[in-house]
Amino acid sequence: MEQAGSGLEKIVLSSLRRVPPGDAPLLAWPLVCGSAVAERTRALEFGDAVLRVEVPDAGWKRELQALAPRYVAMLNRYAGQRVERIEFVIQRNDGRER
Repeated sequence: MEQAGSGLEKIVLSSLRRVPPGDAPLLAWPLVCGSAVAERTRALEFGDAVLRVEVPDAGWKRELQALAPRYVAMLNRYAGQRVERIEFVIQRNDGRER
């Protein structure tokens, strides 16, 4: 089973390294954070080594900020582009970020 996981990881890494610059961290976000978090968040944009991620409320923002160092390390492993930090922004009721 470990071999299958390793092979799958190589395929994911290879695929993420072929996308346009700046897209890899956005595409890697759901892989890095996991399906439960990915269902409630959305990677918005990546620039200047910062990934902006929309979250539903302040509670989610606090929780994910505590996990951010782990997410940054995994993004750097998968995305092939330097991610220095993640900025979590709270979604407004009208669907826009704040």
